[in-house]
Amino acid sequence: MNTRLLMMMHVNVATVLNVGAVPHGIRRTAPLRGGTFEGPRLRGTILPASADWQLLRSDGVLEMDLRFTLQTDDGALISMSSFGLRHGPPDVIAALGRGETVDPSTYYFRTMPRFQTAHPVYSFLNRLIAVASGDRRPDGPIYTIHEVL
Repeated sequence: MNTRLLMMMHVNVATVLNVGAVPHGIRRTAPLRGGTFEGPRLRGTILPASADWQLLRSDGVLEMDLRFTLQTDDGALISMSSFGLRHGPPDVIAALGRGETVDPSTYYFRTMPRFQTAHPVYSFLNRLIAVASGDRRPDGPIYTIHEVL
């Protein structure tokens, strides 16, 4: 399987809202303050009307349901949704929870982005499969998103 870089996303996360214990784990909502994205074919900003709905499962796996609205530098709007999983050794996850910078090779952080747009310049996004790896930083994650060829 071949891939090529689609974009890098730098996401700024606001204060996480802890909904609490629900039937399948602990529910949290992480509002996003914005961010940026840049790749060979597109660049722009992440609009603040975006969030990550998280479920921390009893097995220590964090499920992520990400919903972004992207705005390219030329004004196009792109809807991006992504399902992901993050898990790792307890000490590494605890360090992430304390806001420490951790080597991303020490934990698993993957998502499956999907895109929708009506803008003809970016319509190629409607027809591709993408995979992403994440790197959780103190101010928010960095996603490296690749298009599957």
